[in-house]
Amino acid sequence: MSAAQQHSLVPKRSKAKGDKTPEIAIFGTGAAGLCTAMQLKKAGIHSFTIYEKGEGVGGTWRDNTYPGAGCDIPSHLYSFSFEHKRDWSRKFALQPEINAYFEECAEKYDLYRHIRFNTEIASATFDEATAQWHIKTTAGEERVADIVVSGVGQLNQPFIPEIEGLENFKGVQFHSARWRHDMDLKGKRVAVIGNGASAIQFVPEIAPEASELTLFQRTPNWVIPKADRPYTKLELALFKAFPFLTKIHRAMIYLTLERNFLAFKKDSFFSKLFERQARKELESHIQDPELRAKLTPDYPAGCKRILLSNDWYPAMARKNVHVETNAVGHIGENAVVTEDGTVHPAEIIIYGTGFKATDFLCPMEIRGLGGRLINDAWKDGAEAHRGVAVAGFPNFFMLYGPNTNLGHNSIIFMIECQVKYVMQCIEEMITGSIAWLDVKPEAMDAFNTALQAEIQKSVWAGGCTSWYKTESGKVTNNWSSFTAKYWWQMRKADLENFAKVARGKLKTPVSQAAE
Repeated sequence: MSAAQQHSLVPKRSKAKGDKTPEIAIFGTGAAGLCTAMQLKKAGIHSFTIYEKGEGVGGTWRDNTYPGAGCDIPSHLYSFSFEHKRDWSRKFALQPEINAYFEECAEKYDLYRHIRFNTEIASATFDEATAQWHIKTTAGEERVADIVVSGVGQLNQPFIPEIEGLENFKGVQFHSARWRHDMDLKGKRVAVIGNGASAIQFVPEIAPEASELTLFQRTPNWVIPKADRPYTKLELALFKAFPFLTKIHRAMIYLTLERNFLAFKKDSFFSKLFERQARKELESHIQDPELRAKLTPDYPAGCKRILLSNDWYPAMARKNVHVETNAVGHIGENAVVTEDGTVHPAEIIIYGTGFKATDFLCPMEIRGLGGRLINDAWKDGAEAHRGVAVAGFPNFFMLYGPNTNLGHNSIIFMIECQVKYVMQCIEEMITGSIAWLDVKPEAMDAFNTALQAEIQKSVWAGGCTSWYKTESGKVTNNWSSFTAKYWWQMRKADLENFAKVARGKLKTPVSQAAE
């Protein structure tokens, strides 16, 4: 079923006497946090607070303001199915327009009065006596909530590798997610460490400005053309006049992208098609055989994230751009030195090294039943029931959690499926006088055993290293199948797989503890 065909995410409420509306804490104002808040509002639930460590909404789209920042999912699908934007300026929107969309959603649903900006969560501990989460901020403030919904996602903690001498560099260095807009790169010798999804967007933008740009590449990427262009005036006029056309357009995009999951099956026909397309693109722009060899992957397409770009290879072919494949040894006062001893002078170092993607909820300290740390529960790699609930952590729900990332479709679709599931859990708690819900360990184990078995049939389980998996090789980030399968599993909350504690069995009634 397409994202455009999804029915309302809001469960029908049957109000009963004695219903208590729970206090809900939402972590983060990215797509996941905003989606949760919007659906709570639609359900008539206003007793929630959103904690945001930054100064504005948008999450990763607020933070990543580097030159060329944009989405690799078409605009009409990278938006909420229940909050259509009919006037996207282009097929693949850039960061300013995406963040403006999330700001507009927050304004429309009157969410700003629920948000506490510049408030970072340090810890959350579940109190079994009161069935409440005790939340502490990094500023030392303490709050309580009956339910916690984490919307911090997987790409919120920038990763900078531990490189010898990093602290001795006399020039300017920064991560792409913390872009220094006050720095003029014109005429500067720039070193870019890392060549992932962010670098593929900002390097072509800054290469013409730098006098020299050295790209330190660990492994090359599979890169295919991006079918991007502005929408025509006629298209925008039709979308405005006939809103159903945007739904049709969205559904067509969804179905096209959904088919692409076939490329992630081991040795699949579609995988080979991606590789042929990528090789053709590479060969059309890179004539130098040595550079072409450097930029040619030696692993199956999809094992690492497939990247979309129309200007990456032209940038690599520039005379002032050098691709260095020797590993970085250390950083000197004015240079990056590779392990073979070659000195690469640099005035500015930019880290395009991604995020701590497998460190879910980092750096928050989450404690569940018996004071158990969630990181201890995840010592062998993060996992959750349907990517949302973790056994031993009642009334705690994750969005964009373990094994819900995608390589082929829109994460907004996945988030909407998860929010609908969480809303059903909240409704059950309200109407059933339930103090807490805790997914049963056997249900979570069964779900993840089946999921990991399915992942073994994919290219992600191959020999390449990627942010999709832990150092031990366990794939903790990606969903194992089509998004339609996830929608089917999430359409109805499997509440029979949750242990339930009634309010009357608490030492202190929730209603009193909240006062």
